[in-house]
Amino acid sequence: MLTILRLVAFALFLYAPLSWAETVLQRGNGAEPETLDFHKSSGVPEANIQRDLFEGLVTESADGKLQPGVAESWETSADGKTYTFHLRKEVKWSDGSTLTAADFVYAWRRALAPETASDYAFILWPVAGAESYSKGENKDPASIAVKAVDPHTLEVQLKAPTAYFLGMLTHHMAYPLPQAALEKFGKDWTKPGNLVSNGAYRLSEWQPQSHIKLEKNPQYRDAADVTIDAVKYIPTEDKNTELKRFRAGELDITDDIPSDQTAWVKENLPDTFRNSAYIGTYYYALNLENPAFKDKPKLRRALSLAIDREILTEKITQSGEIPAYGWVPAVEGYTQQTMEEKSLDKAARVALAKQLYAESGYTADKPLELEILYNTSDNHKKLAVAVAAMWKQTLGVTTQLRNEEWKVYLSSRSQKQFQVIRSGWIGDYNDAYSFLGLFKSDVGEMNPSNYKNPEFDRLMKEAETQADAKLRSEAMGQAERVLLADMPIVPVYHYTTQHLVSSKVTGWVDNVMDVHPSRYLGIKP
Repeated sequence: MLTILRLVAFALFLYAPLSWAETVLQRGNGAEPETLDFHKSSGVPEANIQRDLFEGLVTESADGKLQPGVAESWETSADGKTYTFHLRKEVKWSDGSTLTAADFVYAWRRALAPETASDYAFILWPVAGAESYSKGENKDPASIAVKAVDPHTLEVQLKAPTAYFLGMLTHHMAYPLPQAALEKFGKDWTKPGNLVSNGAYRLSEWQPQSHIKLEKNPQYRDAADVTIDAVKYIPTEDKNTELKRFRAGELDITDDIPSDQTAWVKENLPDTFRNSAYIGTYYYALNLENPAFKDKPKLRRALSLAIDREILTEKITQSGEIPAYGWVPAVEGYTQQTMEEKSLDKAARVALAKQLYAESGYTADKPLELEILYNTSDNHKKLAVAVAAMWKQTLGVTTQLRNEEWKVYLSSRSQKQFQVIRSGWIGDYNDAYSFLGLFKSDVGEMNPSNYKNPEFDRLMKEAETQADAKLRSEAMGQAERVLLADMPIVPVYHYTTQHLVSSKVTGWVDNVMDVHPSRYLGIKP
């Protein structure tokens, strides 16, 4: 009898619904991450993962709007310069220890410390004392006006009212930091088994050039509402390979799609194709330290005018991108600025480009020789080939192309080892300052052209301290016009996002910030 009962139990086990099976979301993620240390990373591939691992005082909803994160509420002083955040008492780190206001103080001090050498330190400069400490002018970390009033109350004082401050707090530079893990493991604190996080997921595996696996964090404050057990972020720089993997069911979400496959995707995979506006600009930065461009605004303008942005977006990218004649895309509370020559027809632009090129000292017998650096991607390559052809046809410029894997590319960018570099900038928050702040002369490595103009800096300083929204916007508009007159960059287009999202994925909401935390997603059985 006992044997029969065992057989029956075994049969029931075999045919029972596998409700306990792990649900895994497979996400394409572009390049192999540079690092998961959020004070030392600078790319979108890293930010996507960090958004699942960590949570700041303020976070985003599924549609990209601001909502309370670690802080359940906050108050602002009458002068707009002091914020008092009340942290949720139930928030813990993934190791079970309590997360406190002191973890934010520790994190922000490290983020701003000169020895950390964070490219993004300037994100926190609106905090009183932050900029001078970051620049090494003040060596006392206590001078940074962020204070733990008690374990669950954080007070932040700003040097001036800052309209975008709450949006800024969603950025990875404003995350809390697990001090015990960092002090115990040092530079290895971000490795699997060492990394302690406070977001919906914790780090489980990292196999370079294969995948990064995150597993659900049972200590997360809303763990009961997180339905996906694990997320695999899979680096795939070759977009055609990524498309093939999606079609084979190996990916549930792609990072992008091949630009030359857009029409095919729209026709054959319409239910999975997602295309929406995105708060970002694709551009080429010109190295102003290089002899080819230093003190040569006419040449820089000639190169910009020689590009036919309509052809690039209609024939090369083909995904609804908006030709960019200015730097800042459509953002809240700001009037977009454009190059003066936008109003000219194509023939007039070409004629002016040729005139400026000749006035810069170049001829058919003595052409300009350039090199474009881009990070490995078929889409970047196709665009660079097209831009090089336009420069050749219109001006006679001879252009070489150089591609580098993401980490090498970032090193070359940091060390200014390029003449022209393909780049893109995605707004860290929905405000023009997120774009224009990049070109302040004191920003450092994140200013790719090494652009410096005292008038631009003056106008940006005025915008930083201006409480009146209209006057603030006007100051930034004037600053952008100065930038476009100097032309240290060649804006190409304002982004849209292109993803393929499997029909079995639920909870995906298109939004201008293109943020899609895994905690809001689900997978149909």
